[in-house]
Amino acid sequence: MITSAQIRAARGMLDWSRKDLAEHSGLSFSSMMRLESFEGVPSSNFNTLTKIKDTFEKAGIEFIGSPEEGAGVRWKTKK
Repeated sequence: MITSAQIRAARGMLDWSRKDLAEHSGLSFSSMMRLESFEGVPSSNFNTLTKIKDTFEKAGIEFIGSPEEGAGVRWKTKK
């Protein structure tokens, strides 16, 4: 699962505001505020985190590592 830090980092890489992420994912702005305020994996509905992850992946972000082993983000490699 993705962490709050990964969400913030991915937004930064894309130069997206929380409002931008909310619009791209179809979730509310208040959800973005809440999810990013956690340490580690946010306590949220699995489907909500999946929507956010899918939105970032469609925009070219790849999630790497795990919350226990140095979770991060990077640009997807072009094949």
